[in-house]
Amino acid sequence: MPIEITMPRLSDTMEEGTLIKWRVKEGDAVKSGDVLADVETDKATMELQAFDDGKIAKIVAPEGETLPVGGLICVLAEEGENVDEVAKSAGSGASSTKKAQGESKAASSESSTATAVAEPPPPEVSPGAPTAKTTSSGNIKVSPVARKIAEERGVDISRIHGTGPDGRIIKRDVLAAGEVPAPGSSNGNFTKTQSSSAAPKPTPVKLESKLIPVTNMRKTIARRLLESKTTIPHFTVTVNVNADPLLELRSIINKQLESQGVKLSVNDFVVRAAAMSLVHHPLCNTSWTDHGIQQHGTVNVGVAVALPAEKGGGLVVPVLHDTQNVSLRDISAETKRLAKKARETGLTADEMSGGTFTISNLGMFGVDHFEAIINPPQAAILAVGGANEKPVVRNGQVVVGHEMACTLSADHRVIDGAMAAELLQTLKELLENPAAMVV
Repeated sequence: MPIEITMPRLSDTMEEGTLIKWRVKEGDAVKSGDVLADVETDKATMELQAFDDGKIAKIVAPEGETLPVGGLICVLAEEGENVDEVAKSAGSGASSTKKAQGESKAASSESSTATAVAEPPPPEVSPGAPTAKTTSSGNIKVSPVARKIAEERGVDISRIHGTGPDGRIIKRDVLAAGEVPAPGSSNGNFTKTQSSSAAPKPTPVKLESKLIPVTNMRKTIARRLLESKTTIPHFTVTVNVNADPLLELRSIINKQLESQGVKLSVNDFVVRAAAMSLVHHPLCNTSWTDHGIQQHGTVNVGVAVALPAEKGGGLVVPVLHDTQNVSLRDISAETKRLAKKARETGLTADEMSGGTFTISNLGMFGVDHFEAIINPPQAAILAVGGANEKPVVRNGQVVVGHEMACTLSADHRVIDGAMAAELLQTLKELLENPAAMVV
């Protein structure tokens, strides 16, 4: 019988996806694992893969069309079936299928025989053949971003050797193929001085003016942040933490665990401290609802992860479930696993859902202090700055020490100022006496 391939749900916030580019055409034979199309979701641009063998009998969704989750994308004919008959049958049902899609954007995608996965990060550049690799059907293997750049710059992708996975042409391959060094330029910044009496003249900098299309992910981020700032009465409270004891204990533990390949980060301690603090202050581990304040029975800490530009940028928040019962070592391992998966292949809906509290850490970028926007329906988010060296007062003396600013953004409908202050007080005590988090 015909195999229907529909738009899968790839995150808890995803309602629709846009079919960016078809990699196959009607009549092509495909096998399980073959890439059928590029799909843009609210999180990133993903590859739609087949999980059944067959032939493309009918392409229902054209390039550029946005479909709700569960919307019909294409139909496969199984081995032994007449492709023309399957295509005719699919064509007669296409209009009714699209009508059903319009009536319910939340249609389930569990029956889909395809799923979408993000492209893995490119390996190091290595020399190879001068021409592009192609699929069995003759299509050139090229990422959507690389194809778009090539079209804009007039670069012939058939003459490019791809350095991506399995020879796929990626963004940097197209940029390298289109590079033309400026005559007389030096390091791309200043023209070479021709006379010792003449001052160096900077090379004119040209900036591109263009309208950047908004991806589904950016639309979702914009919608949720606007909703948060306009519907949630934010207020912020900040404490400065003496980070010297934390950094000292972290150094000792990491040295002891180095042979086991374990390396704890400052953020691992912050996650552990936040979970323990919320156990002591359960009214901060809550959500506002129309029926009352929902106090959660477990602490599920979300850790904000920034995606690289080649993945479309944006932010995802993988969730560590039952964090109050997780050790520092396990927090470190799970956080690393989820962050790596978020940047390489994308997270599942379960891995991004159920959060009751979020931590956003920009300290690794050298940021001293910032305020974060609450991630609804949660009632609070913790913004963590860097544990930076600075003049501090210790025992009445000005000395050099490390301080770290922790700022809580709270929903004032749920959390009062005193409650927020008490939560941060407990957090500060734990971070300044980190041995309590190890036992």
